[in-house]
Amino acid sequence: MKRKTGQDRSITDTWRPATRAIRGGTARSEWGETSEALFLTSGYSYDKAGDAAARFAGEQAGMTYSRLQNPTVEMLEQRIALMEGAEACRTMATGMAAMTAALLCQLETGDHVVAGRAAFGSCRWLTDTLLPKFGIQTTIIDARDPQQFVDAARDNTKLFFFETPANPTMDIVDLKAVCDIARARGILTVVDNAFATPALQRPMEFGADITAYSATKMMDGQGRVLAGAVCGTEDFITNTLLPFTRNTGPNLSPFNAWVVLKGLETLDLRINRQSEHSVAVGEFLEGRVSKMLHPGLPSHPQHNLAMSQMDACGPIFAFEVVDRAQAHGLLDALELIDISNNIGDSRSLMTHPASTTHASVTAEKRAEMGVTEGMLRLNVGLEDPRDVIDDLDRALVTVGL
Repeated sequence: MKRKTGQDRSITDTWRPATRAIRGGTARSEWGETSEALFLTSGYSYDKAGDAAARFAGEQAGMTYSRLQNPTVEMLEQRIALMEGAEACRTMATGMAAMTAALLCQLETGDHVVAGRAAFGSCRWLTDTLLPKFGIQTTIIDARDPQQFVDAARDNTKLFFFETPANPTMDIVDLKAVCDIARARGILTVVDNAFATPALQRPMEFGADITAYSATKMMDGQGRVLAGAVCGTEDFITNTLLPFTRNTGPNLSPFNAWVVLKGLETLDLRINRQSEHSVAVGEFLEGRVSKMLHPGLPSHPQHNLAMSQMDACGPIFAFEVVDRAQAHGLLDALELIDISNNIGDSRSLMTHPASTTHASVTAEKRAEMGVTEGMLRLNVGLEDPRDVIDDLDRALVTVGL
Protein backbone atom coordinates (compact mmCIF):
# COMPACT_ATOMS: atom_id res chain seq x y z
CA MET A 1 0.00 0.00 0.00
CA LYS A 2 1.51 3.30 -1.04
CA ARG A 3 1.41 6.11 1.48
CA LYS A 4 1.80 9.85 1.19
CA THR A 5 4.53 10.60 3.71
CA GLY A 6 7.19 13.14 4.55
CA GLN A 7 5.47 16.45 5.19
CA ASP A 8 7.63 19.39 4.12
CA ARG A 9 8.88 21.09 7.31
CA SER A 10 9.39 24.33 5.40
CA ILE A 11 5.60 24.37 5.08
CA THR A 12 4.50 22.81 8.35
CA ASP A 13 6.81 25.06 10.38
CA THR A 14 4.79 28.05 9.15
CA TRP A 15 1.55 26.60 10.53
CA ARG A 16 0.13 28.02 13.73
CA PRO A 17 -0.34 25.77 16.78
CA ALA A 18 -4.00 24.90 16.23
CA THR A 19 -3.28 23.86 12.64
CA ARG A 20 -0.29 21.75 13.69
CA ALA A 21 -2.47 19.91 16.22
CA ILE A 22 -4.87 18.84 13.45
CA ARG A 23 -2.68 18.43 10.37
CA GLY A 24 0.81 17.69 11.63
CA GLY A 25 2.29 14.30 10.74
CA THR A 26 -0.66 13.18 8.61
CA ALA A 27 0.26 10.42 6.14
CA ARG A 28 -2.40 9.00 3.82
CA SER A 29 -2.62 5.66 2.07
CA GLU A 30 -3.68 5.22 -1.54
CA TRP A 31 -7.29 5.32 -0.32
CA GLY A 32 -6.98 9.00 0.60
CA GLU A 33 -8.60 8.72 4.02
CA THR A 34 -9.13 12.04 5.87
CA SER A 35 -8.98 10.48 9.34
CA GLU A 36 -5.62 8.91 10.17
CA ALA A 37 -5.50 5.19 9.45
CA LEU A 38 -5.12 2.72 12.31
CA PHE A 39 -2.39 0.17 11.55
CA LEU A 40 -2.89 -2.77 13.91
CA THR A 41 0.17 -4.83 13.10
CA SER A 42 3.17 -6.04 15.03
CA GLY A 43 5.36 -6.91 12.04
CA TYR A 44 5.98 -6.08 8.39
CA SER A 45 6.83 -8.12 5.30
CA TYR A 46 9.54 -7.51 2.70
CA ASP A 47 9.66 -8.11 -1.04
CA LYS A 48 13.18 -9.57 -0.84
CA ALA A 49 15.46 -10.91 1.86
CA GLY A 50 17.91 -8.18 0.95
CA ASP A 51 15.27 -5.56 1.75
CA ALA A 52 14.93 -6.93 5.28
CA ALA A 53 18.70 -6.86 5.74
CA ALA A 54 18.92 -3.33 4.36
CA ARG A 55 16.19 -2.04 6.65
CA PHE A 56 17.76 -3.59 9.74
CA ALA A 57 21.09 -2.10 8.71
CA GLY A 58 19.48 1.32 8.38
CA GLU A 59 20.25 1.47 4.68
CA GLN A 60 16.64 1.36 3.47
CA ALA A 61 13.66 3.35 4.70
CA GLY A 62 10.69 1.39 5.97
CA MET A 63 9.17 -0.39 8.94
CA THR A 64 10.71 -3.45 10.57
CA TYR A 65 8.79 -4.14 13.79
CA SER A 66 6.21 -2.19 15.77
CA ARG A 67 8.47 -2.00 18.80
CA LEU A 68 10.52 0.38 16.63
CA GLN A 69 8.09 1.88 14.12
CA ASN A 70 4.40 1.89 13.34
CA PRO A 71 2.67 4.16 10.81
CA THR A 72 -0.05 5.34 13.22
CA VAL A 73 2.41 5.89 16.06
CA GLU A 74 4.78 7.70 13.72
CA MET A 75 2.05 10.16 12.74
CA LEU A 76 1.48 11.00 16.40
CA GLU A 77 5.21 11.44 17.02
CA GLN A 78 5.56 13.80 14.09
CA ARG A 79 2.53 15.79 15.20
CA ILE A 80 3.73 16.23 18.77
CA ALA A 81 7.22 17.19 17.59
CA LEU A 82 5.75 19.81 15.28
CA MET A 83 3.55 21.23 18.06
CA GLU A 84 6.51 21.28 20.44
CA GLY A 85 8.89 22.88 17.96
CA ALA A 86 11.21 19.89 18.41
CA GLU A 87 13.23 18.03 15.81
CA ALA A 88 11.84 14.67 16.89
CA CYS A 89 9.56 12.84 19.31
CA ARG A 90 9.30 9.31 20.67
CA THR A 91 6.05 8.10 22.23
CA MET A 92 5.70 5.69 25.14
CA ALA A 93 3.07 3.47 26.73
CA THR A 94 2.47 5.88 29.65
CA GLY A 95 3.59 9.21 31.00
CA MET A 96 5.75 7.53 33.62
CA ALA A 97 7.37 5.38 30.94
CA ALA A 98 8.27 8.64 29.21
CA MET A 99 9.72 10.18 32.38
CA THR A 100 11.68 7.02 33.21
CA ALA A 101 13.07 6.65 29.70
CA ALA A 102 13.99 10.33 29.43
CA LEU A 103 16.15 9.97 32.54
CA LEU A 104 17.60 6.45 32.36
CA CYS A 105 18.52 6.59 28.67
CA GLN A 106 21.18 9.19 29.40
CA LEU A 107 22.27 8.57 33.00
CA GLU A 108 24.82 6.14 34.40
CA THR A 109 26.53 5.32 37.68
CA GLY A 110 28.37 8.34 39.02
CA ASP A 111 26.11 10.95 37.45
CA HIS A 112 24.26 13.57 39.46
CA VAL A 113 20.75 14.99 38.96
CA VAL A 114 19.20 18.15 40.37
CA ALA A 115 15.41 17.81 40.62
CA GLY A 116 12.56 20.04 41.72
CA ARG A 117 10.93 19.26 45.07
CA ALA A 118 7.36 19.65 43.77
CA ALA A 119 6.55 16.78 41.44
CA PHE A 120 4.12 13.96 40.78
CA GLY A 121 4.58 11.26 43.42
CA SER A 122 5.93 8.70 40.95
CA CYS A 123 8.44 11.22 39.60
CA ARG A 124 9.76 11.73 43.12
CA TRP A 125 10.03 7.94 43.41
CA LEU A 126 12.26 8.01 40.31
CA THR A 127 14.60 10.65 41.72
CA ASP A 128 14.54 9.52 45.34
CA THR A 129 14.40 5.72 45.03
CA LEU A 130 15.12 4.38 41.54
CA LEU A 131 18.07 6.52 40.43
CA PRO A 132 20.08 5.94 43.63
CA LYS A 133 19.74 2.17 43.07
CA PHE A 134 21.88 2.65 39.94
CA GLY A 135 24.45 4.79 41.73
CA ILE A 136 23.02 8.05 40.37
CA GLN A 137 23.05 10.82 42.95
CA THR A 138 20.12 13.23 43.27
CA THR A 139 19.73 16.57 44.98
CA ILE A 140 16.21 17.87 45.61
CA ILE A 141 15.73 21.65 45.57
CA ASP A 142 12.98 24.25 45.53
CA ALA A 143 12.87 24.82 41.76
CA ARG A 144 11.06 28.13 42.19
CA ASP A 145 14.43 29.64 43.09
CA PRO A 146 16.91 29.48 40.15
CA GLN A 147 19.82 30.12 42.52
CA GLN A 148 19.22 26.73 44.11
CA PHE A 149 20.08 25.07 40.79
CA VAL A 150 23.35 27.00 40.79
CA ASP A 151 24.13 26.00 44.36
CA ALA A 152 23.25 22.32 43.83
CA ALA A 153 25.15 21.82 40.56
CA ARG A 154 28.34 19.72 40.74
CA ASP A 155 31.06 18.73 38.32
CA ASN A 156 29.21 15.45 37.67
CA THR A 157 25.74 16.99 37.29
CA LYS A 158 24.26 15.55 34.11
CA LEU A 159 20.77 17.06 34.07
CA PHE A 160 18.13 19.23 35.72
CA PHE A 161 14.67 17.63 36.01
CA PHE A 162 11.57 19.62 36.97
CA GLU A 163 7.86 20.24 36.33
CA THR A 164 6.19 23.57 35.63
CA PRO A 165 3.45 24.01 36.67
CA ALA A 166 4.21 21.38 39.27
CA ASN A 167 1.84 18.67 40.43
CA PRO A 168 -0.03 19.43 42.68
CA THR A 169 1.40 22.57 44.30
CA MET A 170 1.37 24.62 41.08
CA ASP A 171 4.95 25.80 41.63
CA ILE A 172 6.21 27.71 38.59
CA VAL A 173 9.81 27.38 37.41
CA ASP A 174 11.49 30.23 35.54
CA LEU A 175 12.23 28.29 32.35
CA LYS A 176 14.63 30.77 30.78
CA ALA A 177 16.62 31.38 33.94
CA VAL A 178 17.06 27.68 34.76
CA CYS A 179 17.77 26.65 31.17
CA ASP A 180 20.38 29.42 30.88
CA ILE A 181 22.05 28.15 34.05
CA ALA A 182 22.11 24.62 32.64
CA ARG A 183 23.44 25.63 29.21
CA ALA A 184 26.26 27.64 30.77
CA ARG A 185 27.40 24.52 32.64
CA GLY A 186 26.84 21.92 29.93
CA ILE A 187 23.92 20.40 31.83
CA LEU A 188 20.82 19.08 30.05
CA THR A 189 17.31 20.10 31.08
CA VAL A 190 14.37 17.66 31.16
CA VAL A 191 11.03 19.44 31.64
CA ASP A 192 7.78 17.68 32.52
CA ASN A 193 5.30 19.84 30.60
CA ALA A 194 2.20 17.66 31.09
CA PHE A 195 0.06 20.27 32.86
CA ALA A 196 0.45 22.84 30.06
CA THR A 197 1.12 20.78 26.90
CA PRO A 198 2.70 22.52 23.91
CA ALA A 199 -0.66 24.20 23.31
CA LEU A 200 0.04 26.51 26.27
CA GLN A 201 3.78 26.29 26.92
CA ARG A 202 6.76 25.28 24.81
CA PRO A 203 9.82 24.93 27.08
CA MET A 204 12.21 24.58 24.13
CA GLU A 205 11.49 28.20 23.23
CA PHE A 206 13.14 29.07 26.56
CA GLY A 207 16.15 26.80 26.03
CA ALA A 208 15.01 23.41 27.35
CA ASP A 209 16.70 20.38 25.80
CA ILE A 210 14.07 17.70 26.40
CA THR A 211 10.37 17.79 27.22
CA ALA A 212 8.39 14.84 28.54
CA TYR A 213 4.65 14.28 28.68
CA SER A 214 1.89 12.20 30.06
CA ALA A 215 -0.25 12.31 26.91
CA THR A 216 -2.88 10.52 29.00
CA LYS A 217 -3.84 13.94 30.32
CA MET A 218 -4.73 16.96 28.19
CA MET A 219 -3.53 15.46 24.89
CA ASP A 220 -6.12 12.69 25.02
CA GLY A 221 -8.35 14.90 27.10
CA GLN A 222 -11.21 12.49 27.67
CA GLY A 223 -9.78 9.90 30.06
CA ARG A 224 -9.65 7.09 27.51
CA VAL A 225 -6.09 5.79 27.09
CA LEU A 226 -2.60 5.86 28.57
CA ALA A 227 0.23 7.45 26.58
CA GLY A 228 3.50 9.33 26.99
CA ALA A 229 5.94 11.27 24.83
CA VAL A 230 9.50 12.60 24.88
CA CYS A 231 10.69 15.40 22.57
CA GLY A 232 14.23 16.49 21.76
CA THR A 233 16.79 16.80 19.02
CA GLU A 234 16.96 14.22 16.25
CA ASP A 235 20.34 13.13 17.59
CA PHE A 236 19.01 12.62 21.13
CA ILE A 237 15.87 10.78 20.05
CA THR A 238 17.66 8.54 17.52
CA ASN A 239 20.98 7.86 19.21
CA THR A 240 20.21 8.09 22.93
CA LEU A 241 16.50 7.47 23.55
CA LEU A 242 15.71 4.99 20.77
CA PRO A 243 18.36 2.41 21.78
CA PHE A 244 16.88 2.44 25.28
CA THR A 245 13.26 2.07 24.18
CA ARG A 246 14.13 -0.42 21.43
CA ASN A 247 15.63 -2.80 23.95
CA THR A 248 13.37 -2.17 26.96
CA GLY A 249 10.06 -1.93 25.07
CA PRO A 250 7.88 0.78 26.70
CA ASN A 251 6.03 1.20 23.41
CA LEU A 252 2.77 2.96 22.71
CA SER A 253 0.10 0.82 21.07
CA PRO A 254 -1.19 1.94 17.64
CA PHE A 255 -4.75 2.14 18.95
CA ASN A 256 -3.76 4.43 21.83
CA ALA A 257 -1.72 6.55 19.41
CA TRP A 258 -4.79 6.90 17.17
CA VAL A 259 -6.96 7.97 20.12
CA VAL A 260 -4.42 10.64 21.13
CA LEU A 261 -4.26 11.85 17.53
CA LYS A 262 -8.02 12.40 17.70
CA GLY A 263 -7.62 14.15 21.06
CA LEU A 264 -5.04 16.57 19.69
CA GLU A 265 -7.52 17.80 17.10
CA THR A 266 -9.54 19.50 19.84
CA LEU A 267 -6.71 20.28 22.26
CA ASP A 268 -6.51 23.99 21.44
CA LEU A 269 -10.27 24.43 21.87
CA ARG A 270 -10.46 22.37 25.06
CA ILE A 271 -7.46 23.68 26.94
CA ASN A 272 -8.26 27.34 26.30
CA ARG A 273 -11.93 26.96 27.24
CA GLN A 274 -10.99 24.96 30.34
CA SER A 275 -8.47 27.66 31.26
CA GLU A 276 -11.28 30.23 31.16
CA HIS A 277 -13.48 27.99 33.29
CA SER A 278 -10.60 27.42 35.70
CA VAL A 279 -10.19 31.14 36.33
CA ALA A 280 -13.93 31.57 36.95
CA VAL A 281 -14.01 28.67 39.43
CA GLY A 282 -10.81 29.84 41.11
CA GLU A 283 -12.20 33.35 41.58
CA PHE A 284 -15.26 31.84 43.25
CA LEU A 285 -13.22 29.69 45.63
CA GLU A 286 -10.78 32.42 46.61
CA GLY A 287 -11.77 33.73 49.99
CA ARG A 288 -13.80 30.63 50.83
CA VAL A 289 -10.77 28.42 51.39
CA SER A 290 -7.68 28.86 53.54
CA LYS A 291 -5.19 28.94 50.65
CA MET A 292 -5.45 29.20 46.88
CA LEU A 293 -2.75 27.89 44.49
CA HIS A 294 -3.89 29.07 41.05
CA PRO A 295 -1.30 30.47 38.58
CA GLY A 296 -4.06 32.17 36.60
CA LEU A 297 -5.03 34.40 39.52
CA PRO A 298 -3.08 37.53 40.55
CA SER A 299 -2.90 36.16 44.11
CA HIS A 300 -0.48 33.43 43.02
CA PRO A 301 3.04 34.59 43.99
CA GLN A 302 4.36 33.59 40.56
CA HIS A 303 1.37 34.73 38.51
CA ASN A 304 3.36 37.17 36.36
CA LEU A 305 6.05 34.58 35.63
CA ALA A 306 3.46 31.95 34.76
CA MET A 307 1.65 34.25 32.35
CA SER A 308 4.93 35.33 30.75
CA GLN A 309 5.79 31.77 29.69
CA MET A 310 2.32 30.25 29.32
CA ASP A 311 -0.39 31.24 26.84
CA ALA A 312 -3.10 30.52 29.43
CA CYS A 313 -3.24 29.09 32.95
CA GLY A 314 -4.58 25.61 32.12
CA PRO A 315 -7.48 23.76 33.78
CA ILE A 316 -5.73 22.58 36.95
CA PHE A 317 -5.18 24.29 40.27
CA ALA A 318 -5.02 23.42 43.97
CA PHE A 319 -6.41 24.87 47.16
CA GLU A 320 -6.29 24.07 50.84
CA VAL A 321 -8.87 23.52 53.56
CA VAL A 322 -8.18 22.85 57.23
CA ASP A 323 -7.15 19.20 57.25
CA ARG A 324 -7.65 15.76 55.69
CA ALA A 325 -11.00 15.21 57.37
CA GLN A 326 -12.42 18.43 55.95
CA ALA A 327 -10.91 17.70 52.53
CA HIS A 328 -12.49 14.24 52.44
CA GLY A 329 -15.78 15.67 53.67
CA LEU A 330 -15.80 18.20 50.85
CA LEU A 331 -15.09 15.49 48.29
CA ASP A 332 -17.87 13.29 49.68
CA ALA A 333 -20.34 16.19 49.40
CA LEU A 334 -19.76 16.70 45.66
CA GLU A 335 -22.60 15.78 43.32
CA LEU A 336 -21.30 16.88 39.91
CA ILE A 337 -17.52 16.86 40.18
CA ASP A 338 -16.03 13.36 40.18
CA ILE A 339 -13.60 12.19 42.83
CA SER A 340 -10.74 11.07 40.60
CA ASN A 341 -6.95 11.23 40.58
CA ASN A 342 -6.82 11.84 36.81
CA ILE A 343 -6.35 15.29 35.25
CA GLY A 344 -6.75 16.84 31.83
CA ASP A 345 -10.19 15.31 31.33
CA SER A 346 -13.11 17.20 29.78
CA ARG A 347 -14.96 16.38 33.02
CA SER A 348 -14.29 18.22 36.27
CA LEU A 349 -12.31 15.99 38.65
CA MET A 350 -10.99 16.50 42.16
CA THR A 351 -8.64 14.53 44.36
CA HIS A 352 -6.88 14.65 47.72
CA PRO A 353 -3.20 14.28 46.72
CA ALA A 354 -1.91 13.28 50.15
CA SER A 355 -4.08 10.15 50.15
CA THR A 356 -3.95 9.36 46.39
CA THR A 357 -1.33 10.63 43.95
CA HIS A 358 1.23 11.25 46.69
CA ALA A 359 0.20 8.52 49.12
CA SER A 360 3.38 6.56 48.36
CA VAL A 361 5.51 9.51 49.46
CA THR A 362 6.32 9.75 53.17
CA ALA A 363 4.64 12.41 55.27
CA GLU A 364 8.03 14.10 55.69
CA LYS A 365 8.59 14.29 51.94
CA ARG A 366 5.05 15.50 51.35
CA ALA A 367 5.73 18.33 53.79
CA GLU A 368 8.96 19.14 51.95
CA MET A 369 7.06 19.21 48.65
CA GLY A 370 4.32 21.44 50.04
CA VAL A 371 1.60 18.78 49.79
CA THR A 372 -0.47 19.39 52.91
CA GLU A 373 -3.16 17.24 54.50
CA GLY A 374 -5.78 19.82 53.57
CA MET A 375 -4.77 20.21 49.92
CA LEU A 376 -7.22 19.41 47.12
CA ARG A 377 -6.38 19.44 43.40
CA LEU A 378 -9.12 20.38 40.95
CA ASN A 379 -9.25 19.77 37.21
CA VAL A 380 -11.94 22.06 35.79
CA GLY A 381 -13.72 20.53 32.82
CA LEU A 382 -15.91 21.68 29.98
CA GLU A 383 -19.18 21.74 31.90
CA ASP A 384 -20.85 25.11 32.39
CA PRO A 385 -18.63 26.65 35.09
CA ARG A 386 -21.73 27.91 36.90
CA ASP A 387 -22.75 24.31 37.54
CA VAL A 388 -19.26 23.48 38.83
CA ILE A 389 -19.40 26.53 41.12
CA ASP A 390 -22.86 25.53 42.40
CA ASP A 391 -21.56 22.04 43.20
CA LEU A 392 -18.56 23.44 45.06
CA ASP A 393 -20.75 25.93 46.91
CA ARG A 394 -23.00 23.14 48.21
CA ALA A 395 -19.99 21.04 49.24
CA LEU A 396 -18.26 23.96 50.98
CA VAL A 397 -21.37 24.74 53.00
CA THR A 398 -21.63 21.08 54.00
CA VAL A 399 -18.17 21.19 55.61
CA GLY A 400 -18.72 24.61 57.18
CA LEU A 401 -16.91 26.82 54.67
